[in-house]
Amino acid sequence: MDSHRQVDDLFSGFSLDDRDDYAAFLKAHARALAPLEALAQPPLHRLPMLARDLAALGESLPAPLARLPSAGEAWRWGARYTLEGSRLGGAMLARQVGDGLPHAYLSAIHDKGGWTAFQQALDAAADPGGAAWIDEAIRGAQAAFGLFACAARVEAGAARG
Repeated sequence: MDSHRQVDDLFSGFSLDDRDDYAAFLKAHARALAPLEALAQPPLHRLPMLARDLAALGESLPAPLARLPSAGEAWRWGARYTLEGSRLGGAMLARQVGDGLPHAYLSAIHDKGGWTAFQQALDAAADPGGAAWIDEAIRGAQAAFGLFACAARVEAGAARG
């Protein structure tokens, strides 16, 4: 997925072992995570962990980028796919966080079998919906990636001053 690669490329510009860069990285995630978690069903609760990490760095949550319009079930599943998948990447990124820096948000990995269970639930939700449902889920995932990409650009620009 090109949008996934774009987000990875944008976030790779943040140095997670540098306090200021890491804070900008977390702020970018917060800007995108807040509106996406608000739509997630069942609810997700990673934003409080992110807020605690920022507070430990002496920072506060930034304003979210946008409030997303209410979306249909398939769109929400697609957006959630992006959020759940980010937890897999977060586990790898947590290893790059500098010594002494907080990393609860990035360390919030799935319980054993959690990613597989999510994929099975997604498949079960998609089965009755057919191609139109899948297309809408893809739009939700792409919108989530787009929000993260925009947030990364905002924080990278702010960090450069």
